[in-house]
Amino acid sequence: MSEAAPFDVLIIGGGHGGAQAATVLRQTGFVGTVAVVTDEPEYPYERPPLSKEYFSGEKSAERIRIRPPSFWEERGIQLVLNERITAIDPASHIATANSGMRFGYRKLIWAAGGSPRRMALPEQISENVLTIRTLADADRLKALCVEATSIAVIGAGYIGLEAAAVLTKAGKQVTLIEALDRVLARATGHELARYVEAVHRSHGVDVRLGAAIAGFEGSGKVSAVVLADGSRIPCDLVVVGIGIEPEVGPLRDAGAKCSNGVEVDEYCRTSLPDIFAIGDCAAHRNPYAQGATIRLESVQNASDMAKTAAAFIMGEGQGYSSVPWFWSNQFDLRIQTVGLSMGHDATVIRGDMASGAFSIVYLREGTVIALDCVNSMKDYVQGKALVLTAARIPRDQLADVGRSLKDLVAP
Repeated sequence: MSEAAPFDVLIIGGGHGGAQAATVLRQTGFVGTVAVVTDEPEYPYERPPLSKEYFSGEKSAERIRIRPPSFWEERGIQLVLNERITAIDPASHIATANSGMRFGYRKLIWAAGGSPRRMALPEQISENVLTIRTLADADRLKALCVEATSIAVIGAGYIGLEAAAVLTKAGKQVTLIEALDRVLARATGHELARYVEAVHRSHGVDVRLGAAIAGFEGSGKVSAVVLADGSRIPCDLVVVGIGIEPEVGPLRDAGAKCSNGVEVDEYCRTSLPDIFAIGDCAAHRNPYAQGATIRLESVQNASDMAKTAAAFIMGEGQGYSSVPWFWSNQFDLRIQTVGLSMGHDATVIRGDMASGAFSIVYLREGTVIALDCVNSMKDYVQGKALVLTAARIPRDQLADVGRSLKDLVAP
């Protein structure tokens, strides 16, 4: 067993959050030692393009790197690849990897994200059932797609929908299977969900809603997905996109307070001394969710939490209060969301949905809490101010596309 010299800041996870935390520390003048430990063999890279531009070939592996390899060395940020942290000793400030390597730290930022939820499969089946979370996952999907003609995508959240779109554009026959009664059931309102569903159907995607999975057929490879109603969906490949499980095991085992993720305060501090958590795995009280404790799986959240944790380490005490935002590309749709629509009690449609460019404004007790903007960049950019200020605007004014949203913000 070997042990590295203690790092002033040890960052676990090489995704958007971990990379941003290391970068911000250096940008704000931190002169101590910094290391990023990742269980992947890759330098930090962007994950959103994996199911879109990278799969389609529009972007190479080089182009989705968050920074070039030279960036990390030039700034004295040590990258430790292929090491998975499996234990934390908060008393001695030691993190231990599965290889036995031990890393000392003064401050630790846990940015390990999450692992894809898996389907319960028969033992003899595994060869052609995939998730899309890492560069290796995307490469495997690209390789297997060469021979595949029919593909079953399980889960109609954003990952499943993006996969269905890019696979359909690649000429595959796609069946999209969702257990709930609409797509994007956990992410948005029914108007956008039905619109997105219709767009996918118009491109030839076979959308199955309210479709519980009873099992799988095949030996070595899945040859068909069997639904609870007895119907069979023959397929050459299965892509599973049913969410993630937050990677918090070592923190939980060390005594950190965990619920749906590891709980953090407004400065991203866990209940363990000198340990922060950021990104997909961090459960935090969010002012845009009526103060509920939630996890946000987004680049925005990972990046802004990284800035908060880095600022606190640098002695600045501004808590995390960023407005959530998300985006998704599907066929010719550019969907951009600002705010959280959970708990809305009314909606206002701006524009003609049939035109393919419109926005949906979500209200709660008359207050603007979120917008979904479809091919409507201007509304997305200007709508953020309405969410930030909890604006109360008459519905007829919100619906009037002749009026810019910026003109509705109180001076």
